[in-house]
Amino acid sequence: MLLFIKIDTRYPNFLYICAQYCQNDYYLLTMQTLSQIQILFQQYLVDHQFQNKPQELYDPVNYILSIGGKRLRPALLLLSYQLFDEDIDKALPAAFAIEVFHNFTLLHDDIMDEAPLRRGKPTVHHKYDLNTGILSGDVMMIYAYDYLTKIQDSTKIPAILSVFNQVAIEVCEGQQYDMNFESKNDVKITEYLDMIRQKTAVLLAGGMKIGAILGNANEKQADQIYQFAENIGIAFQLQDDILDTFGDPEKFGKKVGGDIAQNKKTFLLLKAFELADEDLRKELFRFIDMKEDRELEKIDGVKGVYSLLNIKEIANKEKEKYQKKAFEYLHELGVKSEKLKIIKKLAEELLDREI
Repeated sequence: MLLFIKIDTRYPNFLYICAQYCQNDYYLLTMQTLSQIQILFQQYLVDHQFQNKPQELYDPVNYILSIGGKRLRPALLLLSYQLFDEDIDKALPAAFAIEVFHNFTLLHDDIMDEAPLRRGKPTVHHKYDLNTGILSGDVMMIYAYDYLTKIQDSTKIPAILSVFNQVAIEVCEGQQYDMNFESKNDVKITEYLDMIRQKTAVLLAGGMKIGAILGNANEKQADQIYQFAENIGIAFQLQDDILDTFGDPEKFGKKVGGDIAQNKKTFLLLKAFELADEDLRKELFRFIDMKEDRELEKIDGVKGVYSLLNIKEIANKEKEKYQKKAFEYLHELGVKSEKLKIIKKLAEELLDREI
């Protein structure tokens, strides 16, 4: 079969491919790479910058949306949509809503964490001021809902809002649990896994479920794609935990050992306490209690305990457990295998990443 390639004039950097000779309005979007989806979404984002007034409220919104990020969540929503339908334009407002909501959570997280930098740039509350950061975040949350109501098929809005409402609630609950864990000394691994499910995984899952609903997936398929993404999201965060401690600093792009330095209760630390005998537990507590001026000694010491307990291997097995579970849900969808391969390849790249 011959393939005819056309550049869409709306998005000149994005390729559309027609699987057969047909009318000009029949083009199948290739799903071969994440970067293609990102280009399409990036153009939509540029075309929908906030031009409202007062400028002091909306400049910070445009700022945080412009300083980078992989656009992973909107891209996954669009990929999920294309498992069931090729007319991707219909899903762009929902993808934009998910990205606006995600950046709203980052903006407020930065305020709570008193973080000076986000993606190598000043955080909103540092570049502008604290009150502006809070208010700009609030308006982003409202616009996320507004864009969810812009989808063409209004009959799908109630189902989409139901999914989004649950996601938004769980993200807030997950953030609170994460904050609680900072002062809690008896965090269980099951509690930690549920926290990262809420804080990280449900937004990936909810976005993909919304994409599936928009693409006319049936209820079972929409639930399966949610379960796929939720399990991938947990595995994704576990990979983050592993990289933060054992990653290559040249590839990871930031200081390795940051979680150890901040005494974060990650899967690695919690599993180490679970497996350690009394002497090793004392060693762990000794390293954890070290002052900031002994940070390197602290990181090396905790990593030494991890090595004795094979924590890296255990964490990888835990990650692989969620990855395997995710792929089982994916294969049960009953859609074309070539489309599933693209989603699976993306998931594998995310979970095997070194950055």
